Amino acid sequence: MMTFPKRYLIVILTFISTSVCYIERVGFSIAYTIAADAARVNQSTKGTILATFYCGYACSQVPGGWAAQRIGGRKVLLISFVLWSLTCALLPLDPNQVTVLVIARLLVGVAQGFIFPSIHTVLAQWVPPHERSRSVSLTMSGMYLGAAAGMLFLPSLVKYRGPQSVFLAEAALGAMWCMLWFNYASDPPWSEHPKATAAGFGESLLPVKGNQKGKVENGGISARTANIPWKKIVLSLPVWAIVVNNFTFHYGLYVLMNWLPTYFEKGLQLSLQEMGSSKMMPYFNMFIFSNIGGVVADHLITKKILSVTGVRKLLNTVGFLVASLALIALPIFRTSSGAVFCSSVALGFLALGRAGFAVNHMDIAPRYAGIVMGVSNTAGTFAGIIGVHLTGCLLETAKTSDSGLSSPDSWRLVFYIPGYLCIFSSLVFLLFSTGERIFD
Repeated sequence: MMTFPKRYLIVILTFISTSVCYIERVGFSIAYTIAADAARVNQSTKGTILATFYCGYACSQVPGGWAAQRIGGRKVLLISFVLWSLTCALLPLDPNQVTVLVIARLLVGVAQGFIFPSIHTVLAQWVPPHERSRSVSLTMSGMYLGAAAGMLFLPSLVKYRGPQSVFLAEAALGAMWCMLWFNYASDPPWSEHPKATAAGFGESLLPVKGNQKGKVENGGISARTANIPWKKIVLSLPVWAIVVNNFTFHYGLYVLMNWLPTYFEKGLQLSLQEMGSSKMMPYFNMFIFSNIGGVVADHLITKKILSVTGVRKLLNTVGFLVASLALIALPIFRTSSGAVFCSSVALGFLALGRAGFAVNHMDIAPRYAGIVMGVSNTAGTFAGIIGVHLTGCLLETAKTSDSGLSSPDSWRLVFYIPGYLCIFSSLVFLLFSTGERIFD
């Protein structure tokens, strides 16, 4: 009788966790935007509130990786979910109470900042090398499915139940996930036996530099007690290649996720409620392309069609360059179908690129995947702070022009910036990344 491997359950639960997290992020953007517009809050203030989340998120990325490394990703992930869910449940949505909103978004950001480093620590423990691309891609694709679901259902929830109902729904989803994780998640059975080799982990498909070849990836010295090579991590060019691409990916993602609803309503004069399912297509496309990237990457690696380095560079380059073209073309289209198509292509191919840079943490540093993820995701979080706030400032300036926000031309620079960043980042990854393990 075939048994369902526990690692598959872990991957499914982490997939659900990222879905719920992004329902929360999209949900706040939708609920707050509608409430703020009704209260006549200016675009600059909206940008500040929307960017506040990322300030807290940036502060906890590296501490999140450290905590996951020391006390275990499973525990840290649970604690993080409990904290942000409680904050959402208790938060009153009043656009005029700026201080309350800032504090609440900071708390949610800090709590969620521990989540992705913890997930990478958990996956590095559970998932063998030849399943990493599709496992990480599936887990991360939960973000996009959550964003798509949020865009599809939450505007109607706001319409019929009010903006506050979104926070209560998000808190309920967070609580349900906590119960699932508490009941079904566990540390891998070999985590208490550092010298034991996990089944399937003994022979890595990843090339190893120097004399590391004979070392067991999850064996030898426990990752929780090993000294973390901070200096080597900070000075590593392959790490910086990941950092730069993480920054660009999240700049594009967060700008579109936070400001696309405003672009549809103000720039194209469309109603989110009347757009139907089309408004979720950019995020659903990300879900599809993220998983395509993971499956293609693992196939190319396991069949030895390309080296791990070649696979990472290929998918990252294709994803980012196509996304750059779509972002630059986005303000040219003046219809809902054209804007949805361009934003779908842009986000879809950015997600394809995650099979390049986003899995690369585990290639070069499987023992410190949470730490490296924390470092690179800090850069991604700063991208959110900079991009979301800068977009608010650019739009506030455009508002004083003759066309105001009602013309897609006013949004041109908003989309050009991430478009050109994609080109730059793909070149950096081509020059400096590697698929080889470089950290003991």
